[in-house]
Amino acid sequence: MHSVEAMRMFMRVAELVSFTQAADSLGLPKSSISTALQKLEAELGTQLLHRTTRRVRLTADGQQFYERCRDLLADLDDVQGMFQRSGQALSGRLRVDMSSGIARHQVIPALPAFLAAHPGLQLELSCTDRRVDLVREGFDCVVRVGAVADSSLIARPLGALEVLNCASPAYLEAHGTPQTLDALSGHRLIHYASSFGGAEDGWEYRDEDGRYRSLPMAGALVVNSAEAYQDACLAGLGFIQAPGSGLHALLERGALVDVLPQYRAEPMPVTLLYPQRRHLSRRVRVFMDWLEATLAPYLMPIG
Repeated sequence: MHSVEAMRMFMRVAELVSFTQAADSLGLPKSSISTALQKLEAELGTQLLHRTTRRVRLTADGQQFYERCRDLLADLDDVQGMFQRSGQALSGRLRVDMSSGIARHQVIPALPAFLAAHPGLQLELSCTDRRVDLVREGFDCVVRVGAVADSSLIARPLGALEVLNCASPAYLEAHGTPQTLDALSGHRLIHYASSFGGAEDGWEYRDEDGRYRSLPMAGALVVNSAEAYQDACLAGLGFIQAPGSGLHALLERGALVDVLPQYRAEPMPVTLLYPQRRHLSRRVRVFMDWLEATLAPYLMPIG
């Protein structure tokens, strides 16, 4: 039996957790599926399923094989349909990573319409402040905020996020509202760091020559997540310099105050990254185009 057919049988058994139900859904005898999977395990040299009289479950190797089969078969479907009309329904899994702020404020609110238009897609959305490894962790694409250094990936610039300077009303009432850079010497900055132990950033601003500089500034707190950074500001622990896309609602209702607008940090570039592949699946291309259009209203032109 062709190995692709055996992989499809294996996936159906794994998803339905039953040889009987898998056989019924595929219209095949249960014995045929059992024999096919035994041969598949023999070819792979490992056990994929734990079988008892009452239940079936994946082994550790079976779970890894299931993940790879799902991607492989979805890619095979894409290759087989790459010359068919573009209106063909999309299917398969998409694994994407982006910052929690972009996910919460821009992407997730727009997702219901996208997934309703493409019901055959399964989206795995990772929201983390760490830099994921696209290739090793199996991501189709990621949205990165900030400088991009990995030249082994294809970079698609999307724009830039305006960075605002904010503090809570309670903090400003207690410490005053600075009007100049010199006045910041009596204030505190909440520091953000992807990893602890390194040098802390200061207040970033653009000087009269158009160059961005950093002014050292005291602070009692260093955080390593975007949510904690914002929450610390709301709690009155000092100033933050953060993308405005996640702050506008808080500014509108008065929970935060925009300060020193003439001394803003450099806008943060937003880039879509994906692995170098000769054939990029249509589901990934469609999703990336949708993502670019969804983020466009929130981004500034680069440069």
